[in-house]
Amino acid sequence: MAHPLERRWLHYAFSSERAGLSMIANLSTLTPEGDDEPQQMNILLVYERGSGWHSSQFNAAAPPQPWSAFRLPEPAGGLTLSGRAGVPGIDFTLTRTSRPCTSQCAPFARGQHLRWQSESGVLAEGAWTTASGRAEAVRAVGYHERVRGRWGWPELGGWVFGFANDQSALDEPGRPPPYAVVFTLIQPVGPPGAATGSLMLWRDGRLRRHFPRRRLSVAVQGTLDRDCVVPVPPLARLLGVGPTASVPARLVVSAASGADRAVLDVTARTAARIVNPSETSFAPFSVHEVIGDCTVEGTLGGEAFGFATEAIVEFAGGASA
Repeated sequence: MAHPLERRWLHYAFSSERAGLSMIANLSTLTPEGDDEPQQMNILLVYERGSGWHSSQFNAAAPPQPWSAFRLPEPAGGLTLSGRAGVPGIDFTLTRTSRPCTSQCAPFARGQHLRWQSESGVLAEGAWTTASGRAEAVRAVGYHERVRGRWGWPELGGWVFGFANDQSALDEPGRPPPYAVVFTLIQPVGPPGAATGSLMLWRDGRLRRHFPRRRLSVAVQGTLDRDCVVPVPPLARLLGVGPTASVPARLVVSAASGADRAVLDVTARTAARIVNPSETSFAPFSVHEVIGDCTVEGTLGGEAFGFATEAIVEFAGGASA
């Protein structure tokens, strides 16, 4: 890491509909200044049905080498994260059930780029700690992603990432979700034509279809009530940042290639707004972590499929005019 805007992220997200728990964690490493150590910024969010969002500051405690399928490809691993006071916290045993997707890259303004690789169907079992208590032996299924690149927030513009796992087989140890979907949409400010995106469809742990941007359609409808959007981390309420774009109340992503197609329809229930600093401007930039009810349906290899689940979607943007 040599350029001031070079950065690396590890992203984790898990959901257990039965337990009413969801979590999102972003662990980032930024290029150091001079002889300093690389700057670490870690945040952990846990959503608990009935009590809302619980968030660490940007200094969540994390292992020196957090588990990543792209660094430690053994079939099992562990992930322990927590706020400095112990709340929120997770202590998971992780099991891989699926193959990761191919690496993707979005180049854009002034030699900047964003490169990412995703893996669905990661199983988690362990403890969740929130302000209301500690839940043990909770089973959840989720998603892991690593991001590498060199970018500034205004130039990046915005993105939409999200995933949905069929949770019907969660009680069967080691079994991958029957179906899983991951989608991406990157919308840089420029140059024209720099936008890119994809939708990936897994069946029983195997990546069966990768629909590229030209086979993808994205639509939004309405806006999520602002009372359902919680600024995080807790100290973010003290920052004098301006408003950002509204969170869509409904997101529909559809893809088709030949006879295969998939449609993901997400209705947002709640969102956490992570207020991020911008290294190159004073314009506000936010990442909205959204939890919603989701239906997925489509056709794969001549067979129709469909399921209903909980989805986690990440909307980012707001730094550009």
